[in-house]
Amino acid sequence: MPFLRKHLQSVAGYTPGEQPPPGSPVIKLNTNENPYPPSPEVFRALQTIDPEWLRRYPDPTAIAFRKTASEVLNIPPDWITVGNGSDELISLIVRAVVEPGATVVYPMPSYVLYRTVAQIQDAQPIEVAYDEAFTFPLQEILDAQGAVTFIASPNSPIGNLVSEEALETLAANLQGLLVIDEAYVDFTDTTALHLVRQHANVIILRTLSKGYSLAGLRLGFAIAHPTLIQNLNKIKDSYAVDAIAALAGAAAIRDQAHKNSNVQKVLRSRATLHQNLVELGFRVWPSEGNFLLVQPPQEISAIALQQHLKTQGILVRHFNLPGVADKLRITIGTDVQNEQLCRILKK
Repeated sequence: MPFLRKHLQSVAGYTPGEQPPPGSPVIKLNTNENPYPPSPEVFRALQTIDPEWLRRYPDPTAIAFRKTASEVLNIPPDWITVGNGSDELISLIVRAVVEPGATVVYPMPSYVLYRTVAQIQDAQPIEVAYDEAFTFPLQEILDAQGAVTFIASPNSPIGNLVSEEALETLAANLQGLLVIDEAYVDFTDTTALHLVRQHANVIILRTLSKGYSLAGLRLGFAIAHPTLIQNLNKIKDSYAVDAIAALAGAAAIRDQAHKNSNVQKVLRSRATLHQNLVELGFRVWPSEGNFLLVQPPQEISAIALQQHLKTQGILVRHFNLPGVADKLRITIGTDVQNEQLCRILKK
């Protein structure tokens, strides 16, 4: 395209997981959505919408949501900013602090969007490889000294946590920003949230897409020192979060009991599916997310199995990335969906 910036002509762009049309009977285990509905409080809140809220622009800072998140997380509201999903905040951070040609560092395999946003900014992605045991490459990441370092914990597609000690070491020794992406934090007992109080270069990312069952809403938030938040807000879209998303998001995050109940169902199903897949001959990695990384028995190709499952009405995810090209990532569905998956695999 002649009008495209020169460096963007070779950028492949991020490829989202396949989305079947609404109402499709497909069992969707490919994009890590929560299989259970969001809090009833979300739907009660939606019934209160005044047409005036749609006629007018929304609150640009989503203060009602930030105050609710503040109460739930015990973090002052001015330590929080919101975005159209945490994906927008990833892009915002890179645009704010990474000069063209500077480095964006992250372990690989991990969330491929980090690569995409770095390339869009004309930055240099540095992908530090996990070894075959998926040992976190702490020293190599430290040595790279990125302008921004992204660490997903729990990591997708692996499912592993990065230790508190490793994150503390990075926060204390990186000269650039450390962004800890906690998209899947609701499925584990471990969080790095305390690091934002101790280190001015740390940003925590959260989303309502996973634990709160609101992937279709597109609402994420970042937590960091107020000075950093203020600077990010300088370049944020004026109205990044609409009035309905802010209202529904506040209702969802306020109802911790509902979210925790759904999480417990996912964790029980995760343990059962893990065991069932092992019995079918799969190698299955421990996971702290709402998904499992699995390797089919040796005689079965991962991508061929993905395609076969699709013909049977089940979507799972394959990543053509170092270390996981012979594996699949399977989202935890309902028990009925997981049983259907295992019945097909057993055949």
